[in-house]
Amino acid sequence: MKTLSNMGFALFGAALVAISYGLARFAFGLFVPSISAELELTAYLVGIIGALPFISFVLATLVAPLAADRFGARNLAVLSGGTGVAGLVVISQSTSALSLGVGVFICGICTGLMMPALTAAMQALVSRTMHGRVSSIMNAGTSVGIIVAVPTVVFLADAWRFTYSSFAVLAGLGVVAAWYFIPSVSRVVPANAAPPPPITRLQWSRLTRLSLFAFAMGFVAAPYWLFAPDLAVTLGALPPHQTGWLWFAVGLAGLGGAVVSDLADRNNPPITQALMLMMLSSSLVLLAASPSQLALAMFSAMVFGLAYMSLTGLYLMTGIRLLPGRLSMGPVLPFMACALGQAAGSPVVGVLVDGFGYAYAFSVFSAIGIVVAILSPAYPGHIDYWADWTEETAEEAQGEPLSVEDTGLQAAYDYQLLDENGEPLEPAAEESNTS
Repeated sequence: MKTLSNMGFALFGAALVAISYGLARFAFGLFVPSISAELELTAYLVGIIGALPFISFVLATLVAPLAADRFGARNLAVLSGGTGVAGLVVISQSTSALSLGVGVFICGICTGLMMPALTAAMQALVSRTMHGRVSSIMNAGTSVGIIVAVPTVVFLADAWRFTYSSFAVLAGLGVVAAWYFIPSVSRVVPANAAPPPPITRLQWSRLTRLSLFAFAMGFVAAPYWLFAPDLAVTLGALPPHQTGWLWFAVGLAGLGGAVVSDLADRNNPPITQALMLMMLSSSLVLLAASPSQLALAMFSAMVFGLAYMSLTGLYLMTGIRLLPGRLSMGPVLPFMACALGQAAGSPVVGVLVDGFGYAYAFSVFSAIGIVVAILSPAYPGHIDYWADWTEETAEEAQGEPLSVEDTGLQAAYDYQLLDENGEPLEPAAEESNTS
């Protein structure tokens, strides 16, 4: 195994996320027009198939933390990549809705296993002071994967089988790289570390509200991920190869989501949650109103990409803040809720498209998003855990201001492991080097 630097691991993790999230999961919407035409799929069937990877994602995420502890980060990452290869191959050889559904379901398993594997490896390889930045960079890998998929649609719009075979080859290279760069043992918690404190009623209340907002956001975003290219082709009469530029705009704007989510977490999360959800909702009606105008459609995609990636990053950081010391639970629950929302929204939008058309379906989901955005003051913005901690620290410092390193998301990482005296514990590797 070759040891990576902090930033090297961040870029490597982003590459694996690009394959597992960008290519194996979200690129499917790009090829819906070509796949539907060849396999003669209705919008309802496409909605059902589009929900399958989110269901398998949730199922895989439930067992991923236990699998990471039992098998180690390397084996779990290799397993994730292997399922990605299998799912992409099955999609490339699909001849019916059933085989296509099996392929996308397997790809969802790949997605659900990859991030827990990278999180376990991050705890072994990356300094705890860099966890926040590394997580943001890896989360942006989804946008990179979406951008990579764009040229295949622009130049190979009708060759979706060849494209998915190429994706399978890239996933295979990711499996080899994971075996080479990710450690087999990921346990860094000292044996004498005090267990994290029990989850309080207030924390459960905040976590529930966070998960509900994540579910609603996933529900509202489902039409865009699944039917945006098909809407542009059907209503706007755009050539199928031009729809790739929509995903290019989504991925490019999504890269800024890491910055926005970090700023939002440190300033006013409820206001940012409301603003970004309003932007996401407006992108739906903007696309439905002007599907024949490529420039406006691309602008809609940029608004959607920035809003979606910002919200997922915000939910990730809020989950970490809510449950310090429980990295396998805090950020996982909102991501599962988001996936469940997309799984619920996909068949619903399929039914609406079949019954009333694309414009009506996208408008209904946009209205739902606006209503949820109005409820954003209920979003958990201020975390009392850290308020208590900062007050105690301020009293001990006798009025001295806190440094930047003692506040924000990074404090959750730096103080997540405490001994019986409440002192932060160093990773086991650092302790052994010191001794």
